[in-house]
Amino acid sequence: MPVRVRPVTLWRVEVDNQPGALARTLEPLAAAKVDLQVVMGYRLPDDHRRAAIEVAPISGARGTSAAAAAGLHEAAISALRIEGDNRPGLGYAIARVLGEAGINADFVLGQVIGNRHTTVIGFESREDAARAIPLITRAAAAPRKPAARKAARRSVRPSAKRARPATRRRR
Repeated sequence: MPVRVRPVTLWRVEVDNQPGALARTLEPLAAAKVDLQVVMGYRLPDDHRRAAIEVAPISGARGTSAAAAAGLHEAAISALRIEGDNRPGLGYAIARVLGEAGINADFVLGQVIGNRHTTVIGFESREDAARAIPLITRAAAAPRKPAARKAARRSVRPSAKRARPATRRRR
């Protein structure tokens, strides 16, 4: 499957860092049958008594209403969601092109299940996220095999129509 890179809007709330905070935040979304693809929860580094919860996607009137009931609001963080087939070195390839372009990531959340990967990257600005889309798309595309290797393979392949030696039946 080709790699897909799409902007994603994160919805965020800051809560007291205590047991059950994540469940209380997700409860209205679950009741509204919102199908979340991203859920992040983490303690704030400057205040260990507080935590942030971020989710995506939220869409439609029912989803937006449930998000509001949970105290969630659209985050100011510009983020991209990357999905596709996994391969060794993929994370490095993406990190390399972003670094070479001078684009800094605010956060990276990646996961591989089976042979599929999903990564969410947050950026400092919408402009950085927009610049990152074609770079990530190219970096994450399956690497092409060198033309010389393809040509060498073609010359070694057995021909589909081989000449068969003529055989005569004896009576």
